[in-house]
Amino acid sequence: MPDRIDILEGLLRSGSILEAFVRTIPAKNLNRIRAEGCWSIAEHVSHLAQVQPMLLERILRFMREDEPEFIPYIPGEDDAEERPPVVEMPAAFEAFNRYRQKQVALLETADDLTWQKVGHHPEYALYSLYILVRHILMHDHWHMYRMEELWLTRDAYLTKLP
Repeated sequence: MPDRIDILEGLLRSGSILEAFVRTIPAKNLNRIRAEGCWSIAEHVSHLAQVQPMLLERILRFMREDEPEFIPYIPGEDDAEERPPVVEMPAAFEAFNRYRQKQVALLETADDLTWQKVGHHPEYALYSLYILVRHILMHDHWHMYRMEELWLTRDAYLTKLP
């Protein structure tokens, strides 16, 4: 895991990248629904904030359990709503950053064996603390990419997700 330090730095920087990026988007665009099945930019930001406690719990489980077993997190699956509830942007940024700081502080205490610890997740052929942490970083940036696409991409070129 030679990139462990880089990933942790990326996790710490995601919050400031997210906030600076979203602040460049005109407020009128934040709640716009571009197409059927698409989330708004505000829903993406809210989702990123809302999943941080679950991700912290997964990190804790890897640190405490020998072979943790996880269930998939699918937004809207347990709710009548398929869309994430929208949180005011300042509150979403604050929550995201607060939990991210806790995640990284905890991860900085993990030894090499903990980083390599394998768990079980039905969605993935292999799941370890290292994979989870890398996934968190990629998840942040996937949502940021999607927000930029929803803001700037012309309708004919907008990626339609199932």
